[in-house]
Amino acid sequence: MSPLITSAHERGITTLTLNSPATRNALSAPLVDALTGALAECGRDDGVRAVVLTHQGGVFSAGADLKAPPSPYVFVDLLRRVVELPKPVVARVAGRARAGGIGLIGACDVAVASTASDFAFTEVRIGVAPAVISLPLLPRLQPRAAEHLYLTGERFDAAQAVRIGLLTRCADDVDAALAPVLAGLRKASPQGLAAAKRLLTTRVLETFDRDAEDLVQRSASLFASAEAREGTAAFLERRDPAWEL
Repeated sequence: MSPLITSAHERGITTLTLNSPATRNALSAPLVDALTGALAECGRDDGVRAVVLTHQGGVFSAGADLKAPPSPYVFVDLLRRVVELPKPVVARVAGRARAGGIGLIGACDVAVASTASDFAFTEVRIGVAPAVISLPLLPRLQPRAAEHLYLTGERFDAAQAVRIGLLTRCADDVDAALAPVLAGLRKASPQGLAAAKRLLTTRVLETFDRDAEDLVQRSASLFASAEAREGTAAFLERRDPAWEL
């Protein structure tokens, strides 16, 4: 079997690739464990200046794998690992991202996407809410935009994602847009990058410290509810849920 996370290294930049295109890179327990371990290795390796997080296939990540979901505590640990890593983490997105996949993008320090990419917080449509992923997202997103998109599950494009603070930039050629970002990171000192990242992530980490336990409990309660069971079944069976009007 191919590894769920593949790794490549070039001139100080390690690229970690979500490598489960058959499941649309859904965040299964094994994939989350593999990514957490790969990030830990990058953190220990003095040869890694920065990390690029990208994907195989046309979907960055479809969100939680409803058939084999990770524990919400494990997913919080992954998001915190991205935020706390003493090296910049750059999301490279060339396709769709949904739900938990957007949370992973939001945890990154820089996020660059192709203009063909699109996004949606689909949780409300299966009877839950974007609870745990709010830890990295709400400190970054414009409040009015978060309200609109959380409540409707509406799809939005890369240009809007830039405007609301989810993405750093978007372009027709995502790799061309990424090139000056990586060039800048290669010119920066490891100590400087780590210190600058600590300054930038203080507010996000305060949110983790304050709200993580509450949001994990909310998420667990929602997923255990009758509405979530109906929403999940409807999604897996490709039918409308009972509440749809």
